Amino acid sequence: MIVEGIKINRLANPSVGPPKACKFPSNLLTLFSLELEPARMSARRFRAVRRRGELGASESNRQEEPPCSFPVRPSAARLGGSRSDQTQPHEEDEKPGFFNRTATTMDGKKRGLPLPVLPPQRRVRCGWVLTGAAIVGVVLVAAVPQWTPTSSCFTASQGDIFGTQRVDYANRGQAQSAADSPYGQFPAAKDPFRFLPCTRATLPPAIEDANAERTWAALFDPNPDHWNWTPAPTNQIVRPTDPYAGRGIYLCGYLDVPLDYTNKADSRIARLAVTKLQVSGLARLDPSSGAPTNSSAGRKSERTIVIEPGGPGGSGTGYAWQSSRGITQFLSDSKFDVLGWDPRGVNVSLPAVACFPHDPDRDHFYLLTSKHRAVSDSPRAQLELTDAMNEAVFRACWERQGDLGRFLGTAFVARDLEQIRIALGEDELTGYLVSYGTGIGQTYASMFPGSVGRIILDGTEYVRDHRERGGFGWTALDNTTDAWHDGFLGECVNAGSQYCALAKSTDGNPVTLPSLVKRMATLMASLVDRPIPGYSVLSGATLVTYSALVDTIYGAMYSPSSWPTLARILAELEAGNSTLAVAALENSSWYYDPESSCPEIARPSSDELGQMVICGDSYDATESDDMEWWLSLWANMTTKSWVAGNSRFYSVFPCRHYVTYWPHPAEVFRGDLNHPLKNPVLLIAVTYDPATPLRNGRRLLDEMGQNARLIAHHGYGHASRADTSNCTQSIAKNYILHGIVPEKSETACYADEKPYLYGVKKNQTLVLSAQAETEDPIKAWKEHLRQLALWNPRLVPG
Repeated sequence: MIVEGIKINRLANPSVGPPKACKFPSNLLTLFSLELEPARMSARRFRAVRRRGELGASESNRQEEPPCSFPVRPSAARLGGSRSDQTQPHEEDEKPGFFNRTATTMDGKKRGLPLPVLPPQRRVRCGWVLTGAAIVGVVLVAAVPQWTPTSSCFTASQGDIFGTQRVDYANRGQAQSAADSPYGQFPAAKDPFRFLPCTRATLPPAIEDANAERTWAALFDPNPDHWNWTPAPTNQIVRPTDPYAGRGIYLCGYLDVPLDYTNKADSRIARLAVTKLQVSGLARLDPSSGAPTNSSAGRKSERTIVIEPGGPGGSGTGYAWQSSRGITQFLSDSKFDVLGWDPRGVNVSLPAVACFPHDPDRDHFYLLTSKHRAVSDSPRAQLELTDAMNEAVFRACWERQGDLGRFLGTAFVARDLEQIRIALGEDELTGYLVSYGTGIGQTYASMFPGSVGRIILDGTEYVRDHRERGGFGWTALDNTTDAWHDGFLGECVNAGSQYCALAKSTDGNPVTLPSLVKRMATLMASLVDRPIPGYSVLSGATLVTYSALVDTIYGAMYSPSSWPTLARILAELEAGNSTLAVAALENSSWYYDPESSCPEIARPSSDELGQMVICGDSYDATESDDMEWWLSLWANMTTKSWVAGNSRFYSVFPCRHYVTYWPHPAEVFRGDLNHPLKNPVLLIAVTYDPATPLRNGRRLLDEMGQNARLIAHHGYGHASRADTSNCTQSIAKNYILHGIVPEKSETACYADEKPYLYGVKKNQTLVLSAQAETEDPIKAWKEHLRQLALWNPRLVPG
């Protein structure tokens, strides 16, 4: 039924009926083609930075190992723990390439799981490692019975579909009791978020924990030296009595919300992880009176800027760690607190979406599902294989997690956002929502028009597109091609060879845009015919393939600051040197990192979560769903954009099988976007945005009318902060601080600098920029991947 634009689907039995049986190949290894994914041939996966000190702590407060609280996936953390697949299958149960397991799904049933076996060398490796560890553990426990080993950040039973995190706190070595804290006890009474100062331990308790609040409160570490503070102001004289005066504090918490808002009889919950930067820090207590020694410290700001980076699947807590200091300075002169949350199913919110028990299993499947049409011997055969694999993945999601897929759509995420506003105690929502976050924002404004405060939607989607079959995939393809041609190549020629490696002549003639376009076409055509072999010390033999390089190029269009490094990669490939390409590609190719500890918990996956959200939001699309229609769409999308067409197509193709397992999402939003709002929203759309083009912002503005204002941000990259403008910043800050919007419906702003020339001072002489050839290109590339993982997690596995 439809109620005020909300389509609500109720099932008599929330457990969906039997799904179709899936056919699995007997051994996936026999299906590998020559065109293997690039550095998916590489054995090493990017070990991302998750050092909390780099995300806010001062030099004196940095920790050698990062706190595990709300780790970023994948760019700022990888979930730790040890493997849970150490029990080998019984000999009679093992079949070629597969063995059987059981898992408990959300409806409480045990189901057998046909799952891929790890490659023998990896099974042997993990087996020997864990066997040795077990022997050492037995010896230690026997010798020192009072000793309790400290666990990794994440451990859980194999069948725990809620992504439970359990930490052993029996002997954390704390010399203080909670009462000894100079800042008082946490969490505060009646705090709906149950905030604790963030440490390595502050992870939301398991949903099935009957004493969750007690478990959570026990994680409070009273030693402020272990907390995460922002750096001290440069003009502050540190006072011995309070070394953290004047510094902001990162607070970690969680908020419980209904799993199903449409069914009050369903008592299940979702547990949303939140991280907040409180700009006023904390008030130190007077030892004698117990009163705060600073009346301004420790106070909640007048407004809280709620942030979400995109996806679906982007981590808001990760975004808070990476960007909250810059956001509050950029939008409020550091006056307002910033809060990020992991949407339901994402990162460390619970239940977490994890349809594969281990990353090697995920790699087996995704190895072939991103192969580009240009290198496919038979597009139909490729699509049939991918289609079968997509069906198998959704089957695994249903087997492992039951009806969870019904409750992940954007409408429910918008309801969660309203619960966050209520928990903040603010009459209206203040927000900075980016990319897919703008879809959440549009849905929120339409569902809760009376709660709309000062909300910026940067990198604007148009959610009506997402109701169509494949609509999430094909709306920005021409923009991506223009970003490559006019931006990456055109601005390279304009910057010259001093700043762009591709602007160096290869034949003695001046480099022009047409000649550079021809050179790149030649390079890419050569990769279609034959991958380029490579080698790295960490990975051994590797291949640079067409599919990998195109996806890398597409990802770079999101961030023009990455273009100098990409230009060097392509220039060296053109010259026959694959070293830099291999080093860059292996940072974003495998989910499984053989250098990391063998994880016990099934890692949450942005890929599977994103598919469930995208497909659930378009489940009732009326377009044809036969294979011929999808073949035609694939051809049209890759013809329109060789850069983005394949990646965007694969993001929507799994939707063929969504309704097989979840025929009726609990709720989807199907209303209009022109409801009168309490306050107008501010839209920002970038001219060369590779994912959310300017026309999206203009279409949304046309529908919203006086409820919105639009900044047409003339620049490159995804959302305005990829290519900054003082004009855009001034309007945005005036809006967030004072609620003032431009009088005109659309205002044009222009980026302050040009790609390849960021940081270059044009006086009488040019000064080398921060991205000149002297910079470590891989370091710059990793920073690019950290941001890309928040905006489009599919392009950065792990």
